[in-house]
Amino acid sequence: MSGRARLALCAAAATLMASCALLPLVTPATWLFQAAFLVAVQTGVGALARRVPLARSLTIACQAVVSLVLLTLTFARSQSIAGFVPGPDTFHRFGVLLQAGADDVGRFAIPAPLTPGIRLMIVGGVLVIGLLVDALAVTFRAAAPAGLPLLALYSVAAGLSNGGADWLWFLVAAGGYLMLLLAEGRDRLSQWGRVFSGGPRTPGADSGGAVAPVRAGRRIGVVALGIALVVPLALPSLSGGLLDGAGTGVGTGIGDGGTISAVNPLVSLRDSLNVNEDRQVMAYRTNSDDTQDMYLRIVALDDFDGTTWKPAQRHITAVPDTLPTPTGLAGDVRRTEVETRISAADWYAQDWLPMPYPATSVNIKGNWRYEPVGRTLVGDHGQNTRGVQYDVKSLIVQPTAEQLATAPEPSAALKRQFTKVPGSLPAVVAATARRVTAGSSNHYEEAVKLQDYFALDGGFIYNTQVQVGSGPGAIARFLKDKEGFCVHFSFAMAAMARTLGIPARVAVGFTPGSVQTDGSMSVGLRDAHAWPELFFEGVGWTRFEPTPNRGSTPSYTQTNTPTGENPAVPRPSLSSSTAPSAAPSASESCTVQMKKMDACPSQSSQAAVGSGNDGPPWYQSLVWVLLGLALLAVPLTPMLWRLRSRSVRLASARHAASAPAPGRARRGDRAGEQHTDEIGMTVLPGEAPPGRATEVVVGHTLAVWRELTDTAWDYGILPDDALTPRKAAERIVRLGRLDASTAAAVHRVAGAVEQVLFAPQPRAQAGLVDDVRRLRVALRSTAGRRARVRAVLAPRSAKRAVWAVADRWADLKARWAARWAALVRRPSGQQSG
Repeated sequence: MSGRARLALCAAAATLMASCALLPLVTPATWLFQAAFLVAVQTGVGALARRVPLARSLTIACQAVVSLVLLTLTFARSQSIAGFVPGPDTFHRFGVLLQAGADDVGRFAIPAPLTPGIRLMIVGGVLVIGLLVDALAVTFRAAAPAGLPLLALYSVAAGLSNGGADWLWFLVAAGGYLMLLLAEGRDRLSQWGRVFSGGPRTPGADSGGAVAPVRAGRRIGVVALGIALVVPLALPSLSGGLLDGAGTGVGTGIGDGGTISAVNPLVSLRDSLNVNEDRQVMAYRTNSDDTQDMYLRIVALDDFDGTTWKPAQRHITAVPDTLPTPTGLAGDVRRTEVETRISAADWYAQDWLPMPYPATSVNIKGNWRYEPVGRTLVGDHGQNTRGVQYDVKSLIVQPTAEQLATAPEPSAALKRQFTKVPGSLPAVVAATARRVTAGSSNHYEEAVKLQDYFALDGGFIYNTQVQVGSGPGAIARFLKDKEGFCVHFSFAMAAMARTLGIPARVAVGFTPGSVQTDGSMSVGLRDAHAWPELFFEGVGWTRFEPTPNRGSTPSYTQTNTPTGENPAVPRPSLSSSTAPSAAPSASESCTVQMKKMDACPSQSSQAAVGSGNDGPPWYQSLVWVLLGLALLAVPLTPMLWRLRSRSVRLASARHAASAPAPGRARRGDRAGEQHTDEIGMTVLPGEAPPGRATEVVVGHTLAVWRELTDTAWDYGILPDDALTPRKAAERIVRLGRLDASTAAAVHRVAGAVEQVLFAPQPRAQAGLVDDVRRLRVALRSTAGRRARVRAVLAPRSAKRAVWAVADRWADLKARWAARWAALVRRPSGQQSG
């Protein structure tokens, strides 16, 4: 195997080894086999293009085109032209798939399902990295910079993974890169012979084999990997160093009295509402007969900067055995304690723990911390909800309308913190709040009017396809357009409540879910929800539901709410249902009025893409790829053959110029020995075998002459084998109208041919390759545009390939005829004997 071929294989292997770091991110891992096949085809195309040889830029272009065809066959064959040629529809399909993949990445926890969008992102990314690595390491012979795309691939995977086997993927990726460096080093050393070892070469061994350097390089690589793995463990200040998990929880590395600064959980809420498959997030059982108020709250967003709501940076502590009494809850408010056992799905990884609000105690195993203000539990040191089971005791608080209406003002500190609005908030928000709540005598009436304005009489439409929006004007645009989903409604009501002096925040979590036949409750992705919480002294943080057709309207906000001290058990609102059903829950219902207004949620981008189209089987892709390459290669065959023949002929001339002349000693021949050359001639000590040297010089010089005449033929000067080299050169100069310097170059080549054919001692002449190139440049400069294009794409001298095939076919038929005649004669000869 040649050094460049070995380097190409190592480049492909290094790419695939680095891509193994992506294995923990998605399931199943079948994408790796598909990526390996596509990278192998891409590498093979590069090897063929370099063997022709093509220019470096053309080699990379061929690989890129074939890679695009491969991706088209795999992911967008029905949108392509003739089944494999990319077209406008193909790129539109890629865009849809990539958008769906981006949505899926934000929607699913690790490991994510291998949807078509995610598959395209991973396989296409590996293919692009493979092209970059092959171009740098093999085409441009610079293996060291090829580590940059490999590092980028590994870094993306390591930044998303939170598994405990990150060190293994680092070892595999680093091993592939070191293997690539060693292959390049061996290839470079092979051009110089043995450097560190001066022993005699083994007959038949690789002339460029440098055993000692390769062995030394392997030892250095093993030591370097050991240092990279061991040193971070011995230096705690590096927090695990390169191999530290990047997907740890928001409380990573903090102790008692530490702080938590979490990411915004609203990033994928809309995508969760739009999923095509409502995957179960968790299931729970509770001893309460009424589950309409069993909202599973994840986190409270209380920091409002005018653009969005997010959780504030809070101090966290160890989880107490019994959680403290909720802030603001007085003893005369009716409450019911319920017990709930919750089981999270194995794929659902959330830093916050979903719980009914307000929880009074939590029994859970793992590294969890408690944030007192929001009454939430957050994972520490990488802890998340994946597959956990836990028991929660919580309160169902049942205030009366009178208790809420007569609630006193909260403390100045609480009111100052939770009624703060930024100066960038548009004035229309506060103006709308005052207009909607005009005539109210207390904050409770204002809150109910805000809820009814959004949910009932404000003309708002529920639509999950509306963008969340950004900037200070997002709420103002929502109030104007009156179309959105739970994020818009909860954000707007909380902001408007703050402008009225009511402490408010936004809660994120899940609605109660759907009742199953066994009595348990199932919570799916489409039960994700956001709602506002308003604070009333004596009751505490109180849930409101401004989003139409989502969740349940709290009983204490309805007109038939009892006002006595012992209110009846809360009843479901008219917009929800808790009856068991195999259909989606009431939170997903769509009224007749909404259907008329075309405001029902549409399917997600994943549904538009389709979940069952994972591409054709690999063998079918192989057939289409081979067919596409064949169709592409047929019109280019003359050009490719011509480039190959030119490369071989001119390369042979370089070897001829460096070949030893007959009668001169070769380096490596030991003095005092006589030996026999390849054709049986005896060579005296100190002399080189004349037969081999003469054959090499003559053959290579004639190859250069053949290249010169074929170059002239490509530009319309037909060869005439009846002429002597000198006469043929004069004819080329005359018909090509060559200048003096080019004519001299042509005559030099002709003179070299006559010298090796007729001189007693044929000798190679230097500079013949440059003379041929000078002729090609001169003919190209004087030829017309059509002649130049034909000389490249359809060279006339390519007829020699047809003649060669015909000669070989005739020779093959003659040999088979002779063998057949021998077989026919043998029986008769044996009989006569």
